[in-house]
Amino acid sequence: MKMVQCVHRMLYLSVLVAFAACNAPPVPLDDIFIEKTFVPDQCVRAVKVGDYVRYHYNGIFPDGKKFDSSYDRGSTYNVFVGRKQLIEGMDKALVGMCVNERRLVKIPPHLAYGKQGYGDIIPPDSILHFDVLLLDVWNPEDGVQINTYHTPATCSRKVEVSDYVRYHYNGTLLDGTLFDSSHTRMRTYDTYVGIGWLIAGMDQGLLGMCVGERRIITMPPSLGYGENGDGSDIPGQASLVFDVVLLDLHNPRDGIAVTNQNVPASCTRKSVSGDFVRYHYNGSLLDGTFFDSSYSRNRTYDTYVGQGYVIAGMDEGLIGVCVGERRTITIPPHLAYGEEGTGSKIPGSAVLVFDVHIIDFHNPSDSTDITVIYKPAGCDKQTKKGDFVKYHYNASLMDGTSIDSTHNYGKTYNIVLGANQVVPGMEDGLMEMCVGEKRHLVIPPHLGYGERGVTDEVPGSAVLVFDIELVDMEEGLPEGYMFIWNQDVSPDLFEEMDKDNNQVVEPSEFTDYIMQQVNDGKGRLAPGFDPYRIIDNMFSNQDRNGDGKITVAEFKLKADEAAAHDEL
Repeated sequence: MKMVQCVHRMLYLSVLVAFAACNAPPVPLDDIFIEKTFVPDQCVRAVKVGDYVRYHYNGIFPDGKKFDSSYDRGSTYNVFVGRKQLIEGMDKALVGMCVNERRLVKIPPHLAYGKQGYGDIIPPDSILHFDVLLLDVWNPEDGVQINTYHTPATCSRKVEVSDYVRYHYNGTLLDGTLFDSSHTRMRTYDTYVGIGWLIAGMDQGLLGMCVGERRIITMPPSLGYGENGDGSDIPGQASLVFDVVLLDLHNPRDGIAVTNQNVPASCTRKSVSGDFVRYHYNGSLLDGTFFDSSYSRNRTYDTYVGQGYVIAGMDEGLIGVCVGERRTITIPPHLAYGEEGTGSKIPGSAVLVFDVHIIDFHNPSDSTDITVIYKPAGCDKQTKKGDFVKYHYNASLMDGTSIDSTHNYGKTYNIVLGANQVVPGMEDGLMEMCVGEKRHLVIPPHLGYGERGVTDEVPGSAVLVFDIELVDMEEGLPEGYMFIWNQDVSPDLFEEMDKDNNQVVEPSEFTDYIMQQVNDGKGRLAPGFDPYRIIDNMFSNQDRNGDGKITVAEFKLKADEAAAHDEL
C-alpha cells in the first residue's frame, strides 16, 4: 500500500509540474482556478459550507516545488469547510466536491497567504497549487442513513430493540476503503441490538430489518468511532459504511413457532408426551441455508417425544400432531443448539426451521386398534385360538404406503390362530371374527415387526394398517390336542394298529392307521398343520424309549397321561 501511495505522489507531482509549466495563466489570478481531474460515477453527496471533510493533498508552487503534503505526514487533513479554518481559496475550492473526486486547484495570493506569506515555507505573494483528493464528508447534523437494496418476498418479523441477530457485513470508509469484513472470517457477527452492544449507528441501522434483507448503513463518526477512530484501521472523524445482510433474528423470550400447518381431514388422535413418533423433516437456518434432511437418508427420524430425546423445541413442536400432518417448526437457539451450535452445520445462536411430515406415531402401551367395517347378519360361529382361518388382506403403512396384498397373489393367507404364525397384532385382529366379516386393524410396532421392521418392506418401528376379510375357517382342536377322536376309542386300539401281530407298532403301521381314522371321519387332526408331521410327533411321544417302535407297555391314551402330550 505504501508503494502505491509513493507512486501516486510521484504522479501528483509530475501532473502538477506539467500543469504549472503548460497552463500557467499569462496574468495574475483574480480567483481560484479549478480543474476536475477525476469525478466519480456516483456522487451521493457534495461538500457544503459547514460540512466536515477529510482529504489528502499535495501543495506545490508554480515552479513545481512541493511545499507541503498530507501524504508525507501519513494522515488526512480534517476540517470544517466555510468556518475560516482554511485559507479562503481552499474553503471555496472544497465546496461542491464529491467523495473520491480529485481536483487541481490554483489559489491566488490574496485568497491564500497574501503579502505576508507563511514563515519560511511560503513566500509573500505566492500562488499556490493544490492537488486535492476528497475522502470523507459529513455534517454534525447527520444521522444514520439507510439504503435498503434487497427486501425478501416475505417478512414475518423485523428487528426490534433487545433482539439477538446474526449478520454478515463489509465495513468500508466513505471512499470505499475496506476496514473489516465478517465474510473474510467466514463467521457472522452475532449480537443484541439496541442495548449498547454495538456502536450507536449500527444499533440504529439494524432496527426494522427482515431476515434476508440487505441494506447499506452509513453513519457519521459521532455514531461510529468518533474523533479517535479505532486506533487501527478506522481513522478519527471517519464516516463508516456497512453493507449488511441479516441472516438470523430471535429474542431470548421467544418460544417455538408452528406455522404452515396442513392437517389431514381425519385425525382420530394427536400425539402426547411419551408417544413414539416417526417423521420426515428438512432442516434449514432462518435464511434458508439447508443443514440436514431425513429424506436424503431415505429414512424417517424415529424418537419418543416429550421426554428429552430431541432438542427442547422439537420435543414441544411434535406434541399435538396428527398422523399425516405437515407443519413448520421454528425454534430459537435456546431451545435448540444454543450458543455453541453443532460445529460446521449449525452455527452458534442459530434459529432453526424444520419442515416436518408426521408419518406415524404410537405409544408403548397401545394395543391393536380394531374397527369392524362389515359384519354378516348371521354370525353364530366366531374364530378362536386353534382355528384354521383363511383371509384376505391389504397391508399399508400409516401414510398410505402399500406393503402387500393377498389379492396380488390371487389366494388367501391361511394360518392357525394362536400358533405364532403371524405378528401378535394380527392374532388379536383375527379373534372372534365371522366368515365374511371385514375389519380395519391398526397395529403398533411392538405388536407388529418391532424396531427392526422387515428389510426393504416394513420400516423399523412402523405402525401397520391391515384391511382384512375372513373368507373361511375350520374349527381347531381343544388346546393341547393335535388329534382327537370323533367317537369312542376302540378297546382294541393297539391290536388294530399292529397289522402283522408282532406285538410292536412300526411307524408305517401307526401312520397308516391314524390317516385311515381321519379319512373315515372317526378322528380329526389339528387343521392347518402338516398331518404327517403331527403323526410323527404323536408316534415319538408313544415311543418312550426312542427305539423306533411302540410296545404294549409304552402305548397309552391321552386320558391315561399325567401330563398333556400331542398323542392319542
